[in-house]
Amino acid sequence: MRLMDGEASVKEIAAPFEMSIPAICKHLKVLEGAGLISRGRNAQLRPCRLEAQPLREAVGWIEEFSSFWDTSLNRLDGLLERLQATDPTGKKN
Repeated sequence: MRLMDGEASVKEIAAPFEMSIPAICKHLKVLEGAGLISRGRNAQLRPCRLEAQPLREAVGWIEEFSSFWDTSLNRLDGLLERLQATDPTGKKN
């Protein structure tokens, strides 16, 4: 969440967490490898910045499948209601 406000150093990112700087760096390296953050080169500092485009793509993909599953689950709900309204002999309750 910190990177939504702009660039931040590793120390700034680590501040709210009870983790060591090396542990935070490992997490940041994974995020960087996934293209979710990038690291600047500002003298000795290497500020991190959020790369929003991959997140936008993921949100789009999730929304597509969310719509699909909403429709599928609604159809399943309807089927379940019809099945519960019918007893095992096929008669309506």
